[in-house]
Amino acid sequence: METGGVEWRVSPGLVPYPDALAEMEERAAAVLEGRAPELVWLLEHPPLYTAGTSADPRELFNPDGFPVYEAGRGGRYTYHGPGQRVGYLILDLGARGRDVRAFVHALEGWLIDALGDLDIAARRAPGRIGIWVDRNGTEAKIGAIGVRVRRWITMHGFAVNVAPELSHFSGIVPCGIAEFPVTSMTEMGVSDGQLRFDLALKRRLHRFLASLGGSGAEG
Repeated sequence: METGGVEWRVSPGLVPYPDALAEMEERAAAVLEGRAPELVWLLEHPPLYTAGTSADPRELFNPDGFPVYEAGRGGRYTYHGPGQRVGYLILDLGARGRDVRAFVHALEGWLIDALGDLDIAARRAPGRIGIWVDRNGTEAKIGAIGVRVRRWITMHGFAVNVAPELSHFSGIVPCGIAEFPVTSMTEMGVSDGQLRFDLALKRRLHRFLASLGGSGAEG
């Protein structure tokens, strides 16, 4: 399905990480060469950890022996697994303002607004990566962001916790931040979170793309 010239894809089941990485690489090349439209791809992975370009091996414990993959994106270690909504964005920033910082800021805003539609008051936290909420008087992380931009084509994107097994995050220091816990939509009292979140993301997609600016803002 295309939305404003951008393909919107939701994959059922659990997508193996190597398959997703290969698909992203192939699609990014096709977008760069004008052979395929941009893509927003929503999916889930089986339990695994990914290592960003700044990953510190001392922050990987992995007592369950989950697979660990080199992601090629920015950041440190991240967990992916069932019950987590992962979004991969293959967008052409060459036509959308050529501003990586603005892209990340807009992506954060898109997720915050979509969570707001589910009555989850999410926000940015100065000096800290990710999407944050207040839970029982404590700040907690509900979403991670990790992107790669090559020749102005974006790859990777975000992971928002709908109803994952939160104990799996204890196998790493999530994104290098040990001082704060992670949480999920389920812990925040939201039911049917994945379907509702997907609908909110799609409803707000046009505004997100428009906020990037450039000649592709309306496309």
